[in-house]
Amino acid sequence: MDRLSNTVRPYAWGSTTAIPELLGVAPTGEPQAEMWMGAHPGAPSRVTRPTAAGAGGPGTGASAGRDVADHDVAEQSLTEVIAADPERELGPAAVRVFGPRLPFLLKLLAAGAPLSLQVHPDLVQAQQGYADEERRGVPIDAPRRTYKDANHKPELICALTPFDGLCGFRRPAEAADAMAALGVDSLKPYVDLLRARPEDAALREVLTAILTADPAEMADTVDEAAEAAERLGGAHAPYARIAHHYPGDPGVIAAMLLNYVQLQPGEAMYLGSGVPHAYLGGLGVEIMANSDNVLRCGLTPKHVDVPELLRIVRFEATEPGILRPEASPTGEEVYETPVDEFRLSRYVLAAGGTPVDLTTDTPQILLCTAGAPRAGEFTLAPGESVFVPADESVEVAGTGTLFRSTVVV
Repeated sequence: MDRLSNTVRPYAWGSTTAIPELLGVAPTGEPQAEMWMGAHPGAPSRVTRPTAAGAGGPGTGASAGRDVADHDVAEQSLTEVIAADPERELGPAAVRVFGPRLPFLLKLLAAGAPLSLQVHPDLVQAQQGYADEERRGVPIDAPRRTYKDANHKPELICALTPFDGLCGFRRPAEAADAMAALGVDSLKPYVDLLRARPEDAALREVLTAILTADPAEMADTVDEAAEAAERLGGAHAPYARIAHHYPGDPGVIAAMLLNYVQLQPGEAMYLGSGVPHAYLGGLGVEIMANSDNVLRCGLTPKHVDVPELLRIVRFEATEPGILRPEASPTGEEVYETPVDEFRLSRYVLAAGGTPVDLTTDTPQILLCTAGAPRAGEFTLAPGESVFVPADESVEVAGTGTLFRSTVVV
């Protein structure tokens, strides 16, 4: 088992205070958006393991290095450790199903401003899109590049504080009423389409019209809509807040097509392929398939590939499902999702409770979000995490909250 050293990503939308408050450190004044835990090549966690000159090399586990000299121990990325011995770290079953890589990425996400309005492809769409851009020779780091890999990116966000966001299309009639209430003349064509056309056609035509509108005219529409939303308040207040961060952005109008969701601590939201969504504010634990594939709809200065976006989006109204876990007899609270690349659960541990055995034949990352629980030999503070290789014995006990991430095989 290894204590993880993790990278915090300073994206502009990040909160300046939420992650420092959880970690119990002073804010730097800069945004701290995401702490990554896993083996994503963009910012892999780091562990301290015996070197090849030490006891058995990097694939032999942290415990193997406790009796070797300090100079035989070195910090390595979790990506390197897994690559050195995938079956030892991940287990034969996980390697057989997902290949020689950790299939999930765990994050602490702290939104101080809205994130981009976005969707993710399904697995077939990602494979096709990646192959097409590779064939056309689009550089992987090009601003116009859409597919960074050939994997899908389902994700789950679990709130640690009150957390709000947008998730999935709402009924066209509801979106029409929200737009009509603003009294903005340039929104009337969208209102009429939403009320006159069948559901899928209405949503497709209106989103297409918003994203392809003349930029100057759309900026004026957004400004008028933002002023009206500020004046009306109530259910329109989120749109005024979004417009404050992204003045003139067509994503402000597109956001009115979506369900507004408020999560309380412990509640979660699952986001499957093709579902448009955006996180607006709050601190949460996020888990996702290990992918970078994002198609943006707005609320961003980055490239928006409208034709490809329209191919990926699922134009259907949905109810935003809020997930509330139920405890098993062992105290594990599982957030059920329809994917195998990740499985997220939570343990709320009490003083004097019986230790819980979490030993399993799949890899795990355990994250503390409250208290000072023990995981094996480590006592964890909020924001600290450990990587547990497959089949490594581990018990958790003490007082606090632990999130457990693993895979389904």
